Amino acid sequence: MAVEEPLEIRLGEEPISVLMRTPGDDADLARGFLITEAIVSDPRHILAIDEADQSGEGEDARLSVRLAPGNEVDPARFRRNMFVSSSCGVCGKATIEAVQLLTAPVANFSVRRDIIARLTAELRSHQPTFDETGGLHAAGVFDLQGSLLVAREDVGRHNAVDKAVGAFALLEWPLPPCLLVVSGRQSFEIVQKAAVAGIGGVIGVSAPSSLAVDLASSLGLLLAGFAREGSFNVYAGAHRLID
Repeated sequence: MAVEEPLEIRLGEEPISVLMRTPGDDADLARGFLITEAIVSDPRHILAIDEADQSGEGEDARLSVRLAPGNEVDPARFRRNMFVSSSCGVCGKATIEAVQLLTAPVANFSVRRDIIARLTAELRSHQPTFDETGGLHAAGVFDLQGSLLVAREDVGRHNAVDKAVGAFALLEWPLPPCLLVVSGRQSFEIVQKAAVAGIGGVIGVSAPSSLAVDLASSLGLLLAGFAREGSFNVYAGAHRLID
């Protein structure tokens, strides 16, 4: 079975979130979460990510994030303003406007259609824990030539995205033009996380939500769904595709 356990993330000694995740790559998860939720604007502002217990597993698993001197975050303000998912009934227009305030314009790029058509199959070949359990999602960051840069698995789609973003951001920042590929549907939250991290396109095996399409369209992101067996549907950013 796929393992699911809580992980508490703290800024210093202040708890800011508890994530239900698959243990493993927890530092990547914390780093990616802070980036994609706009708690930090640059991973280099993170001085260290420390395990706060002996095992880092089980009910007491927690990570404490220490920021570099001169970088302060008010956890109370963060909790009041943290993004909510579309299921919470928030006004879609207001939510999109809030995301727009935290994202830079998407860099100009183009990508071949045949590359988009094979990305989910490439990601599927890097899901060893899914092969064992059938119970995990995956997210991967690919360059515009279709090469996999980093892939991560987790029981939660958004956690897999945060793990992948957190791992790649440690290698290169700001992120170069790249694509986020996910093993499931593309929700508003997934597109939001990509946009805040500076990723210009989201490709998924399944369908996007209407609010995800609205957000991608407003930000100029490429959004493709039902990317399977060499074909895909384009929901936003078709001008970025070339033959």
